[in-house]
Parts: sequence; C-alpha cells; structure tokens
Amino acid sequence: MKYFELICTAYIKKDISFKDSFEVISKYISFSMAQNQELKALHEKERVYKHYAFGNFYPIEKEKVYKKGNSYQFRLRSPNESFVDKLSQTLRQNINNPNFLTVEVSKRAIKQFFISELYSVTPIIVTADRGVFWTIERDGDIMKLQRLLHDNLEKKYFDFYGEKLEPKQNFIQLLEIKNRVPQSIWTSKDKKSFRFFGNKFRIVPNEDEVSQKLAFVALSCGLGEKNSFGGGFCIARGIG
Repeated sequence: MKYFELICTAYIKKDISFKDSFEVISKYISFSMAQNQELKALHEKERVYKHYAFGNFYPIEKEKVYKKGNSYQFRLRSPNESFVDKLSQTLRQNINNPNFLTVEVSKRAIKQFFISELYSVTPIIVTADRGVFWTIERDGDIMKLQRLLHDNLEKKYFDFYGEKLEPKQNFIQLLEIKNRVPQSIWTSKDKKSFRFFGNKFRIVPNEDEVSQKLAFVALSCGLGEKNSFGGGFCIARGIG
C-alpha cells in the first residue's frame, strides 16, 4: 500500500477568509478535474468514493485571513497515482480563478508505515442517525462514532483495492476529542451557504494488520465523510 501526495503552492489573488477557504480550494480542485475528461466523469459521479482528501492553506494566519499577494501551500492525497498525475497536470494550468493561482506542484509517494497516532487537521464529518452530523452534544455515543468511522474506512478500502477485510476489532484503540464545540466546513450551492459539522480527533489505532491498513487509508484519502469538501484530512506519527 502507498499513497501519493501533491504539495501545491498557491499565490493568493485576493484576501480569503478561513471560513471561505475550504470552499475556495475544493472548487479549484473540482474545476481542475473538469479540464480532464476522465477526472470530470469522476467528479460528476454522485454517491461514489472519490478517494482523495486535501488540507487547508498553510501556514494559518493569526487573523484567519489568507492575504492577497502571499503564497501558501495546500496538500492533496490519494492512493490513485493515475488520478494524482492527471490532476497535477491540470492544476499547473493557468486557470482563470479569481481567488488564487497554483504556481508550483510537487509529488511524493508514501509507502505504508506503522501508525501510532492519527491527528485530524481538518474537521472529521460523520453522519449519524437521520442524516444528522455526529457531535458530542447531539449524540455523545463514542462507540457508535468509532463504528461509523471504522465502517467508512472498510468501505473505502474495498472500493479501491477490491479486497474485503476481515477485522477482529475496531481499528481504533483510543479516541480523544480535541475540540470543545463542533467544527465547521462551509460551502455553497446555487448561491445558498450551508455547513458540515465535524470534530477534531486524536486517534490511537490498534496494532494488528487490518487496523493498520485502515489507519493508512484514513491518511491516504481522508477519515469520515465529505473529503472532497476538505473533511477528514489527517497527519500521523509512526515508524517508517
């Protein structure tokens, strides 16, 4: 197993608030995908796993505004090298975007390694009962949360690798909620704004083979839902 990461340097054309930044990057990626017929077909499919995740601009400004004239990096990951290579080419094009321009793209490959801890950089979105997003205030059932996160990763693994895993336990050994209030990812459609509610987690995965595979999937294409909107991008500690 391995994943492929694009490190993208973005030149900011106008001030972008932190609240708007997820939508700005997500739509830039979507527009870039539309420049390639194969990627466009993937983007237009609904209710399928896209198998990629991205992080927000870095470094984060104290004022929570990414400033015009500055350059920031964002990262995109996927286990699909063909997807990453095609997207890398379209991201490099001089896209007429009012918000930012990608001026540099570099690629690296990461082989599976032992993961001792996972940290969510962007909010992890999980839909619980009746389409309501899981939060500690609305639900509070940690065991259900762990099951939903595990099941989501199993489905992603099977969808991409075509292999059904046989786990003997949940991949999570320890889960710590790092936020006091729900975290939000804002986006819009048809000029109407809406948001996804999520949480920031520290997760210690179990050490068995299946658990480690699922933890690596979380790194490679996002933990939880709404990954193509910026949800569930993670970093890890471990042994290479």
